[in-house]
Amino acid sequence: MRRITIWLLSTVAALVLLFSYRTSTMGAGGPGSATASGPDGSAGGGSSWTGTDDATGPDPSSGGTPAGRGGPSGPGRPGGTGTATGAVAQTRWGPVQVRITVAGGKITGVSTLRVPDGNRRDQQINGYAVPILRQETLAAQSARIDTVSGATVTSDGYRESLQSALDAAHLD
Repeated sequence: MRRITIWLLSTVAALVLLFSYRTSTMGAGGPGSATASGPDGSAGGGSSWTGTDDATGPDPSSGGTPAGRGGPSGPGRPGGTGTATGAVAQTRWGPVQVRITVAGGKITGVSTLRVPDGNRRDQQINGYAVPILRQETLAAQSARIDTVSGATVTSDGYRESLQSALDAAHLD
């Protein structure tokens, strides 16, 4: 009888310890996939363009505002120069945000403003993945880039924020 009691108590203690152990599978953003959000945390929007367009004259899509002076450059106006910041993509590990630099309608630089960094493993993964994603973006000149193995969630958020920045810069 004494052995059964000790066995039962040790089993209960082991189960309590097992179920109280917090894993990092849910991360900071919950179980969902990457979703873009604006600066206030609301869904959508949040991307911005700062720069000028090489095209001259009024931009019909902005109601006569000269291109690059307060209105969007319009999808038919390639050749802009400046920076575009993508919307924050909320991933299950944390936020991802990308800024691109554009010159002559080409992506000349990519920087990550935010990546998940909640623990050492996140920092390790992103320290490896972000330079690869940056290099692929510069080579592809679009958001159609491969996922970095081992950094799927960050790659998805990176692509989403990058596409938002490309949309703000009116690039494909």
